[in-house]
Amino acid sequence: MTEFAISRFPVPSLKDMPEDIRSRILAVQEKSGFVPNVFLVLAYRPDEFRAFFAYHDALMEKPGALTKAEREMIVVATSNANQCQYCVVAHGAILRIRAKNPLIADQIAVNYRKADITPRQKAMLDFAMKVSSRAYEVGDEDFSNLKSFGFSDEDIWDIAGITSFFGMSNRLANLTSMRPNDEFYAMGR
Repeated sequence: MTEFAISRFPVPSLKDMPEDIRSRILAVQEKSGFVPNVFLVLAYRPDEFRAFFAYHDALMEKPGALTKAEREMIVVATSNANQCQYCVVAHGAILRIRAKNPLIADQIAVNYRKADITPRQKAMLDFAMKVSSRAYEVGDEDFSNLKSFGFSDEDIWDIAGITSFFGMSNRLANLTSMRPNDEFYAMGR
């Protein structure tokens, strides 16, 4: 296979990274068996790396009514709308694993409206897509609709926060030409 660059910006070597960043990357490598390219690419800007992953973890790893799989559904659907190859592929792999469903990520990435998801999850993704592309249109009726499916104000904030954060992430991934690791394609299948 041809070797492709993982970023159009310089990627620091592990030995040249600050200790906290290097330790985090090594912990991820130990857990997953490889280093996701997002860690290497974002290490180019250490302060932003720290801020990015702190916010990521606050949104994606916290307890709450949204399952970890539903959080990943939001990332996959909105990242596809933003044409972010890295996030669709990487978070699609995580979604397959968290949902224990080898089909779901592809279904959601292509057309979540036809995916094998619940009406509640469809309403969640409808709202995430609106926040992603037309946040200026969000109104009381959106909140009422989500509440009719059992979402609380905290859940609605989480949906919007995840959508917004990954909008930024999608743009950085596209700007840097971040390449998905080959390992992601087979995960959870």
